[in-house]
Amino acid sequence: MRHFGHIPPTARAGLFHREPVEFTADSPAGVLAVALGATLYSPATRPHLADDVDKQVGRGVVSMVLCLEDSIDDSEVEAAENNLVQQFATLHERGGEPPLLFIRVREPDQIPDLVRRLGPAGGLLSGFVLPKFTEKRGTPFMEALTAAEGAAGRRLFAMPVLESPELLHLETRSETLAGIARTVDTHRERILALRLGVTDFCSAYGLRRSPDMTAYDVKIVAHVISDVVNVLGRADGTGFTITGPVWEYFRLQERMFKPQLRRSPFMEQRADELRTTLIEHDLDGLLREIELDRANGLLGKTCIHPSHVLPVHALSVVSHEEFSDAQDILRPERGGGGVLRSAYTNKMNEVKPHRAWAERTLRRAEVFGVAKEDVGFVELLTAGLAR
Repeated sequence: MRHFGHIPPTARAGLFHREPVEFTADSPAGVLAVALGATLYSPATRPHLADDVDKQVGRGVVSMVLCLEDSIDDSEVEAAENNLVQQFATLHERGGEPPLLFIRVREPDQIPDLVRRLGPAGGLLSGFVLPKFTEKRGTPFMEALTAAEGAAGRRLFAMPVLESPELLHLETRSETLAGIARTVDTHRERILALRLGVTDFCSAYGLRRSPDMTAYDVKIVAHVISDVVNVLGRADGTGFTITGPVWEYFRLQERMFKPQLRRSPFMEQRADELRTTLIEHDLDGLLREIELDRANGLLGKTCIHPSHVLPVHALSVVSHEEFSDAQDILRPERGGGGVLRSAYTNKMNEVKPHRAWAERTLRRAEVFGVAKEDVGFVELLTAGLAR
């Protein structure tokens, strides 16, 4: 797998100062956690799920979650499990390399049962998404995963979803976060990333954000995200990759506010038609939220529509300016600290305070690549859409 591997090599060469590296399901956990990118969710009931998976690979998807939980009716679980087993068998028979595949389960007992039923096709499975994760609920999930991993004889990752009311409610938040931290730290080698269930957060208060607003405009949600990053996203070696919340919209809605996409970057590239398309599909709000995710310490995003994948990946590419700053900060001769003017002569790079940022930036540069000096997200979006 490779981000932007679905576009022709000549097009990639024109976009990247350093191209994204290739990786596989067996790559180190630290690489995969960053490489998840736009993780596309799909109900496990889809009758042609194997075809869907293959189709999304051609669109640049590198991680998918096949859902047995909230995306399907309670009465459909048994049929969905049977469908998953059949679709994994089909993918296994076809060969090739699918994206990183995860199953979102409802209960711990489903984990060893599904691993057993998948048989050899389970070799395509990268792990499980664990809903409504707290210390009380999470411990049985992690024990089931550990047992299934031992029985299968291969590595299986967990991606806990932080979405419980106890985490949202102020009076129980600190205790709940502390319990989650204890649980994921105990099983650190199996935790690939932590996911945020913002839809469930909003549900607890009867809220739903409009396409004109990001998760960060809903203050009660923004406060939870902040606290989760504070406890679980630290850059001192104790933190985890935390992914951005889902963007719910994918078709034209009546607008209350002006579009959030500035016209000038698109005019410069003669891409005003692209700007119009993004606005018509409510993707200008998504682009804004992706930027705010990054500013608040999140990486990657839960996605429920294929049209969301390319924007997430385009905005994950490291700019030439970011790469230049990160390299300067991490030069061996700068080990003692100090302050230096950036190579772009527009900012201060302070070596010690900016070191963790620089290290994270270079990890992102490895899997998403570094854009050429004159290439921005407009060119990356255009190239991805033009194929």
